[in-house]
Amino acid sequence: MQISVVTLFPELVDAGNRCGMVRSAIEKASLAVRGYNPRDWSADRNRRVDDRPFGGGPGMLLQPGPICGAIDAAVSESEGEPRVVALSPQGRRLDRHVIADWAERRQPLVLVCGRYEGFDQRILDSRVDEEYSLGDLVLSGGELAAMVVIDAIARRLPGVVGDAQSVVEDSFEADRLDHPHYTRPPEWEGRGIPGVLTSGDHRRIAAWRAEQAMLTTARRRPDLFTKHGPTADERAALERHWLGDTDAPRARDRTRD
Repeated sequence: MQISVVTLFPELVDAGNRCGMVRSAIEKASLAVRGYNPRDWSADRNRRVDDRPFGGGPGMLLQPGPICGAIDAAVSESEGEPRVVALSPQGRRLDRHVIADWAERRQPLVLVCGRYEGFDQRILDSRVDEEYSLGDLVLSGGELAAMVVIDAIARRLPGVVGDAQSVVEDSFEADRLDHPHYTRPPEWEGRGIPGVLTSGDHRRIAAWRAEQAMLTTARRRPDLFTKHGPTADERAALERHWLGDTDAPRARDRTRD
């Protein structure tokens, strides 16, 4: 899959490409990432790409000429028809459904990173297919958002993650958060682990994990919990535990500290 990044700071994205799953995906030729710096398309002798907004107001805006020049170059050098995505606080909230769709389609992406006060609207109107945001927060620029998108896609590409089942069982994959995890030692600072995890009964373990994931989601992300569900089994578990007690073991542990 090919991802192009239009950014004033390609070195930030390059740093992320040298680590973890993204590096693995690039080395396995499952992913190709290339940066395009709009300054290379600036007509200003100082390679300037921003200017004051018409109508006044704080901050500077990215000019359409250099940004669109970089986008056009990225589009023309893509293999196939790419989707151009601007990363900005005004966009729709990015979630795993969008990432999964992009990774499955393998359609080339052109990620356009915002900076300063934002984009001249003509950039968005003439070149951009969609706008996305990581959430209700403002970053200094879209580079970190682009790195998040690249990493989330990379781990979904075939052969990148060693155990493909770990992707299936990730948080949010079934609109549920992940269940608690435990490793050795079996007791640490007086805190043990749930006995079911050492029972060897894989059916009981799977049921426990599913129930814990559901309870954690109901308590911490009720919006996500109610999006799809609860099922009859989940309703029965809620009646047993009640939402106020979903984290009771951890709460009791804290009272001993």
